[in-house]
Amino acid sequence: MRDDEILTRISALVTEEHELRDRLSAGQVTSDQEHTRIKELETALDQCWDLLRQRRARRSAGADPDGAAARPVGEVENYRQ
Repeated sequence: MRDDEILTRISALVTEEHELRDRLSAGQVTSDQEHTRIKELETALDQCWDLLRQRRARRSAGADPDGAAARPVGEVENYRQ
């Protein structure tokens, strides 16, 4: 995945998170449903941010950014920017 594709994915995940919170406020989903999906979104965001940082680091070091790969959830879970 290229940087612009990763950023597009991040944007889509954030948009979905905001929409989900709005749906919870409107009573369209339960808090359990919202919580479950938010956790999935956070995990996907952690992986995307990690992959983007790997690609940028590789590029900065003169390496091929396409050599970066998404890491397992357990490695990037609760990743902080």
